[in-house]
Amino acid sequence: MNDPAGKAPRFPLRLDQVGGQAPAPRKELLRPQAPLQQAHADAARRAAPSGLGLDSADVRRRMVQRLQAQGLQHEAVAAALAEVPRHAFVDAALATQAYEDTSLPIGLGQTISKPSVVARMIELLMRGARARAASGLGRTLEIGTGCGYQAALLARLSRQVLSIERLKPLHDKARENIAPLRIANLRLVYGDGMRGHPPNAPYDSIIAAAGGEALPPAWLEQLAVGGRLVAPLQEPRTNRQVLVVVDRHEAGYEHSVHEAVKFVPLKSGLGG
Repeated sequence: MNDPAGKAPRFPLRLDQVGGQAPAPRKELLRPQAPLQQAHADAARRAAPSGLGLDSADVRRRMVQRLQAQGLQHEAVAAALAEVPRHAFVDAALATQAYEDTSLPIGLGQTISKPSVVARMIELLMRGARARAASGLGRTLEIGTGCGYQAALLARLSRQVLSIERLKPLHDKARENIAPLRIANLRLVYGDGMRGHPPNAPYDSIIAAAGGEALPPAWLEQLAVGGRLVAPLQEPRTNRQVLVVVDRHEAGYEHSVHEAVKFVPLKSGLGG
C-alpha cells in the first residue's frame, strides 16, 4: 500500500507500518526446511547416477519448466535459472537434490533457498518500474550471499551485483563456488549486511536472503529513487514471515505484502 501522504516511514520499517493483508500464501512456500541430518540421510538413500548427470542443460530446463508450471512467467528469470548450475553450489552429498524444489543446508545453520522462492523474489525485482524500463536490475545489492547461487543468477540480470555475507566461511565458500563461472560483474563482500554497503549506493535493486522484524534503515536509505527492494519480514506478534516489496519514489516509499516464506533470521555483526 502507499505510505500515508507519500511520506517516508520511520526507520526501521516494521510490518505493522506496511499494513494491508497478504494474499493467500502459496502452499509450496510453506513446507518446513528439512533438518541437516534428514537431508543428508535422504541424499544417502539416493543412488547417484553415473557422473551425476547434473551438468546437462536438460536437467536445469526441466527444473525451469516445473517452476513455470507453478507460476514463473518472466522469461529473463527463467533463462538465468536455466543457465546457472545449482548443483555446483551445494554439498556433494546433496547434489542429487539440487534441482528439486527444496531448500538445502549449506552449513552454519544456513540454507540455499528453494528454486521457487529464489525465482519468485527475483521476478518481483524484475517487475519494478526501473527494472522494466531498463530490461534489467541495474546496480543490485544482495544481503546474504550464502553459497553464492542467487548472486550468480542476479549477475545475469544486473549491470553490477554487490553481495554481502556476514559469515566468513560462507563468504569464502561462495568465492570458491563462483570462481569457475568467471562472473565479471559480481563482487562478494565480507561484511555486516544490515548496514548495506554505502560506498556503492544507491542501488536500483536490493534483495535480502534473511528476515527480521524490521527492515534496516540502511537498506531503505541506500535504495535509489525508482528502485525496488524485496525482503522477508516477520509479521507482528507472530512467527510468520512474508515477502515485502518496497518501491522508492520521489515522494516516499510504497509497500506491498506478498506470500508467506521461511528464511533464516536476520542478524547483525560478523561471524567467523
